[in-house]
Amino acid sequence: MPVVAWVTVIVSALIILAAAVGLLRVVLHLRAVHSTLAQVAGGVAVIAEQTSTVPTVLPSVNSTLMPVHDFCESI
Repeated sequence: MPVVAWVTVIVSALIILAAAVGLLRVVLHLRAVHSTLAQVAGGVAVIAEQTSTVPTVLPSVNSTLMPVHDFCESI
């Protein structure tokens, strides 16, 4: 095999190796991002649960304050 063919094979192997290393780094970064996003999504769900809206508790508050409302109406 001529020298030019060997040089072509070696250069091609180096290019393929560099591309494989680059793709492996991308995969590792994407795994790290995936785990971080899972933690962020879990945190957002907890925050949403802890800061629930007023309408979920409003009927019970209204029924508790009904005697106060009736008293104020009588004055």
